[in-house]
Amino acid sequence: MSWEQVYEKWINEENIPENLKKELKDLKDDPEKCEDAFYAPLEFGTAGMRGILGAGINRMNIFTIRQATEGLARFMDAQDAETKRRGVAIAYDSRHMSPEFAMEAAKTLAKHDIPAFVFESLRPTPELSFAVRYLNAFTGIMITASHNPAAYNGYKVYGADGGQMPPADADALTRYVRDVENPLKVDVLSENEAKTSDLITIIGEEVDNAYLKEIKAVTIDQALIDEMGKELKLVYTPLHGTGTMLGEKALRQAGFEKFVLVPEQAIADPDFTTVKSPNPEEHSAFEYAIRLGEKEDADLLIATDPDADRLGAAVRLPDGSYQVLTGNQLGTIMIQYILDAHQKAGTLPENAVVLKSIVSSELATAVAEKYNTKMVDVLTGFKFIAEKIEQYEEDHSQTFMFGFEESYGYLIKSFVRDKDAIQALVLLAEVAAYYKKQGKTLYDGLQDIFAEYGYFEEKTISVTLSGIEGSAKIQALMKKFRDEAPSSFAGINVVQTEDFKALTRTFVDGRQEKLSTPPSDVLKYFLEDGSWIAIRPSGTEPKIKFYLATKALSKVEADQKILDFEAAVNALTE
Repeated sequence: MSWEQVYEKWINEENIPENLKKELKDLKDDPEKCEDAFYAPLEFGTAGMRGILGAGINRMNIFTIRQATEGLARFMDAQDAETKRRGVAIAYDSRHMSPEFAMEAAKTLAKHDIPAFVFESLRPTPELSFAVRYLNAFTGIMITASHNPAAYNGYKVYGADGGQMPPADADALTRYVRDVENPLKVDVLSENEAKTSDLITIIGEEVDNAYLKEIKAVTIDQALIDEMGKELKLVYTPLHGTGTMLGEKALRQAGFEKFVLVPEQAIADPDFTTVKSPNPEEHSAFEYAIRLGEKEDADLLIATDPDADRLGAAVRLPDGSYQVLTGNQLGTIMIQYILDAHQKAGTLPENAVVLKSIVSSELATAVAEKYNTKMVDVLTGFKFIAEKIEQYEEDHSQTFMFGFEESYGYLIKSFVRDKDAIQALVLLAEVAAYYKKQGKTLYDGLQDIFAEYGYFEEKTISVTLSGIEGSAKIQALMKKFRDEAPSSFAGINVVQTEDFKALTRTFVDGRQEKLSTPPSDVLKYFLEDGSWIAIRPSGTEPKIKFYLATKALSKVEADQKILDFEAAVNALTE
C-alpha cells in the first residue's frame, strides 16, 4: 500500500480525534511532510520507539501507542496465565500527551484482561524500572522521549528484571507489534469503562517510599555527609522534567541541606521553555543553574534530563566560573570515589566489577585496574549492563559496583536496572562533599585523576539526518566505512578494527578473531598510539554518532589529537 493510500485511510477514519483531523487536513497541502508522516511505520526496535508527535504511522499519537501496546498484549497472551496476571507497570514524563499515552496503553492492555499499574502523575524512568521489580510485574512501559526536543515523545518497554528488554525478547515483541497491521482498528476500553475497570490500578506514594528507602543504600560514608552536608552548596535543576519531587526528597533524606532548585526549571513544562534542549550534556542547559550558582556561590551544579535517567554536572573552576563535565569524566570521578571509599573501609569485594559501554572512556578502566576491580565492556544500551548484573547475581562470579555510559547514564545500586539520575544525584553530592572537606572542588579531583593516569580526552560528534533521505544517508555512511575501511586517522595508523555487526576483530596483518557480544551496527578502530574511534547509528534518534578518544601526556596534546581526529572524520564523511 502506498503512503498516499495510507493517508486516505487515516483522513477518512471516523474515530480520529479533532486535533489529528486538523493536522491531516493541513498535511494535504504539504506533500513532502505528508509523505514523511506516512511513508513507513514508526520504527519499533530494541529500545522501543521514539518520534515526533503528530498524525501518521511515522509519528507518535494514540494510534501508534495502541499499536505498540497491542503487540505487547499479544506477546503477553502467548505466555502462561499466571505470567499474564502479573501485569504491566506504566509511568510517564512531563511531555505533551504523556499522561494520555500512558492511559491509552492501559486501556489497550485491559482489552486483553491484562492488569496495568499506572502512576498517578509523572515519575522518573528509573522509578518505573524499580516499580516493575517491586510489583513483580511482567513488563513495564515508560512514556518518554528522554532528552529529545519538545516535539518528540516515545515508548520504552521493560522486562521482568526491570531492565529494557534484551535483544531476544525485544525481537519477539517487535514481531508482534509489526503484525498489528492497522493501528486505527485496535480495540481499547472506552473512557467510562477505564474509570471503573478493576484492571487499571493507580499507583504512587507506596512505590515512591519503597524506592526512597532503597536510595539510602547509595550513600557510602554517612559520617562524611553528616559533617559536610550542611556546608556543601548545591544547585539542582530537573530541566522541567520528572526529577523534582524524588530528587529533592533523596537529597534531603541523605543529609544535604544547602541545596536549591532552579525555580523556573523545577516546574514540569512540556515545552521546556527555558532551554533550547533539555539535555544535561549541553552547556546551554545550565544557563539558569549557572546564574543561580554564581548568586549562591555553589560548589556544584547538577541537571537531570526530563525523565531523570541521565545526569550532567558543572563544576566550579578556580576563577569562579563553571565547567560542564563530560559523561566520561563524571563516570570516572564516581568510580574513583566508590572504589577508594570501599577500599579504605575494607568493604571492597575481591570480585568487584564495573561495567561500561564499548564507547566509554578507558580512563575509567585505568582507575578500576588500580583497585584490582574488573572492567567489563558491553554494547551501547543500558539493557546490556542490566543483563550482566542479572548474570552476576545468578552465578555470583562478580559483585556489581557501578555501571555507566558516556552519554550521561549511571547506576550505583542494582535495585534499579536502568540508568538512574536520582541515585547519581545523591552519590555525586557525596563525592563533592568529600572533596570540599579537603578544600577542593570536583574540578580539582578530576585534575588529580589526570595527574595520576594521564590526560584522557573524548568527544562525541552527533550528526542528525532526519526523514527518508537521512535514514538512507546513515546506511550509506556505515556501508562506506565497511567497504572502504580507513587505514589511518590524522596520520595515525589503525592497528585493529572491530565490527560488531559482523562480530569480527581484524588486525593489521589480516588475522581475525570472533567477538562474543550480540550483533550491533558499530565499528570501532584502535590506533597505534592507544587512541580509538567508533561509529554507530543511534538506536533511538535519526543520528549517526562518531566517538573520538585519546590519551596524552598533557591536556594540550590530547585536545589537539581530538581536533585532528574530528577533521579526519569530517573529511571521510563528506
